[in-house]
Amino acid sequence: MNTADQYLKAIYLAQRIEEGPASTGTLADLLEVSPASVNEMIGKLEDRGFVDHEKYKGASLTDEGIERAHNALQTYCIIERFLANVLEVDEFREEARALESVIDDTVAERLDTIIDRPCDCPDCFDPELDYCERLEVSPDGRAD
Repeated sequence: MNTADQYLKAIYLAQRIEEGPASTGTLADLLEVSPASVNEMIGKLEDRGFVDHEKYKGASLTDEGIERAHNALQTYCIIERFLANVLEVDEFREEARALESVIDDTVAERLDTIIDRPCDCPDCFDPELDYCERLEVSPDGRAD
């Protein structure tokens, strides 16, 4: 997954949180980058046909953008479930974020054969909790 895919995933999640176009501020918070970086990447994604952006309203994914974002989120969920459920890594979210940009589709597919991923993945991902609703997570956010 590359940086563009991480942005598409963040826009996808932000649209679910905001129930509409993703604002620059929400995206900057989700990605832990500056609003200027978000604006620059949104322009690139719009040029590539993945995003429609309306000034002061926010960014919305096109059909192609939704497909790429969905695939990026699914890869992230695979990594997250593998770390939490198979390796029992306490800081699974931080590790998944670090790994998502370097794990390619082949590795994600192989990890997917090891985990017990629900068929509705990645729609089971809760953008406000920032992890899959089906993961067993303690109140402090660690995998049980």
